[in-house]
Amino acid sequence: MQVTAFSTAARPEWRWRICDYGGEIVEESHDHFLTIAAAVAQGAERLAHMNAVDRARAARGDSTNHARRRGRTRFASSVHVAT
Repeated sequence: MQVTAFSTAARPEWRWRICDYGGEIVEESHDHFLTIAAAVAQGAERLAHMNAVDRARAARGDSTNHARRRGRTRFASSVHVAT
């Protein structure tokens, strides 16, 4: 699983998103953060408390093809958190 901080033109505040390695969104914050670091730290804390298994990684490997196909959101920072 990955924790990513992102913002959009419509919502410039930072939020975190937890995705599996298949590119599927597992959870996304509703809270907004002033910095990338604060968003990633809060998302990493949430991921640590989740009891989730990334089934996409086992099924698909560590492919990043999904990242190239998605163009709707620009990710500014990405942090891998081992689960």
